[in-house]
Amino acid sequence: MTSKVIVFGGGGQLGVELCREFERREWSVVRFDRQELDVSDPGKVEEAVAKTDPQVVVNAAAYNQVDIAEKEALLAFQTNALAVRNLAMACRQNDARLVHYSTDYVFDGTKGSPYVETDQTHPLGAYAVSKLAGELYAQAYLVEPLIIRTSGVFGPGGMFTPRGNFVEVMLRMAKANHPIRVVHDHVASPTYAPIMAARTVDMVERKMSGVYHLGGGEPISWFDYAKLIFEIAGLSPSLQPTDEREYRTAARRPKYSALSNSKLEAAGIKPMPKFRDAVRFYLEARNHAIAHRSS
Repeated sequence: MTSKVIVFGGGGQLGVELCREFERREWSVVRFDRQELDVSDPGKVEEAVAKTDPQVVVNAAAYNQVDIAEKEALLAFQTNALAVRNLAMACRQNDARLVHYSTDYVFDGTKGSPYVETDQTHPLGAYAVSKLAGELYAQAYLVEPLIIRTSGVFGPGGMFTPRGNFVEVMLRMAKANHPIRVVHDHVASPTYAPIMAARTVDMVERKMSGVYHLGGGEPISWFDYAKLIFEIAGLSPSLQPTDEREYRTAARRPKYSALSNSKLEAAGIKPMPKFRDAVRFYLEARNHAIAHRSS
């Protein structure tokens, strides 16, 4: 019998890759994007899961507007925390496994080296609190959820979403010929969505559970990330480093939130590619998509 999966948030840049990867491995995929189903509505979530009767439910839906969350804390909590409770309860009622994505922002960034799963969490703002609460709800209602923390997701689907991703923002600014200033004192481990989706399905097919970090595999500052994008894209815009003191944001952010994939790799999951290769894969996929759309 074909295994069945529901992907909530199936229209996002991670969701589209998850659907593609599950389908490639001959799973039966039911997807819902934000317009089709609001995960914060418990009745609709329960009905969707009961009607589909999947073996696995993947939650790629999230509120991720970090700064706006400081003004919309309730909305962030409803989407990132209470919605996970809805999904977890539906999974428990229908004997389905839950895969839920969390974030590097559950940490405060003071460690100064890549975070492992046993490090103490300490969220710094409304978005981060809501994401940590989502983890806790999954663990409260289910015996063996799979919680995957990640960092700075970027994938080709970001070309077609209103907010895009960091690569798209940098390329737009370069095209506009504006001076570009990017923080050099914040470090993360940005993660390429198609490879992330493949590793996720590997974990699902191995019936793994617990908390795992799945980041890009290499710590990098946002300034160096921007520099790498322009180097591989063959662009030379005016790019200057700045810091958090000069570039104030509404929400506090962890200064060093890179994630260690050591637990995941120890479990036998293939390592993430070199970050330079991931950025190159993205730009190649982007060029292919642009050529395909114009032909």
